[in-house]
Amino acid sequence: MTAIQATAARPSRGAARRAHLRVRLGVAAALALSGAASTAVGGPVLDRVRREGVVRVCIWPEYYGVTYRNPRTDMLSGIDIDLSRELGRDLAARVEYVESSFPDLIADLQANRCDVGMFAIGMLPPRMEKLTFSRPYLQSDIYAITTRSSRVVKAWRDIDQPGVVVAVQAGTFMEPVMKKALRQARLLSVAPPRTRERELEAGRVDVFMTDYPYSRRLLDNADWAALVAPPVPFHVMPYAYATRQGDEAWADTVDAFVLRIKRDGRLASAARRHGLSPIVVP
Repeated sequence: MTAIQATAARPSRGAARRAHLRVRLGVAAALALSGAASTAVGGPVLDRVRREGVVRVCIWPEYYGVTYRNPRTDMLSGIDIDLSRELGRDLAARVEYVESSFPDLIADLQANRCDVGMFAIGMLPPRMEKLTFSRPYLQSDIYAITTRSSRVVKAWRDIDQPGVVVAVQAGTFMEPVMKKALRQARLLSVAPPRTRERELEAGRVDVFMTDYPYSRRLLDNADWAALVAPPVPFHVMPYAYATRQGDEAWADTVDAFVLRIKRDGRLASAARRHGLSPIVVP
């Protein structure tokens, strides 16, 4: 019987990238300590935001507790809806939301469809090669969701077993992690319009992997769902905001915002409102 081995998120970066990131974070910290995002040296995005008074924020509207659009009311809610509005206030700009997803975010940012991705974006090495990330503000391990009546998966050790089908959302950080971790179970990547929940309810998969925020959606709304947590940390992933590369002034502005909301309590307050306090990065 083979258990899934615990892993840790270790983004690979060269010495030059580490030095560059330290310099950028140092600049951002200085900007944050000055108290005003408008003190940042201008760049293409920041200049446009100041000129037009609009900041375009990419979100994934299926992310419960983070950037979720309620299908009944069409209203957006979540920690990053609250915090994106705070970013808009700090910049004296209106927030314009652009619907995106984890598979589409890199293309959306590079094509200038939005200025910043704000939906708890895992700092995966492939993403870090193509985007610029702020400092992390949340972090989550991987959790499993199965059904209360399941006879196949009742504990973490039951996941990586012959004949078990494990689902992940295509484009999320769970996809490469589980592809590497599973030795006996079969992995199924689920892409829209299919959902992991429907695959599980239909019996086509035995369990699906998710993070802390999304697990709250199932536990809060589905009486059939059961959470299976790893007995020890499995693969803790830091989450941050992302911008396209090549505009350091804008990247510094976003990073300074993250530092500021950590220090002035806005991050902690938003996390409490949406049940995410356990995964806040101080």
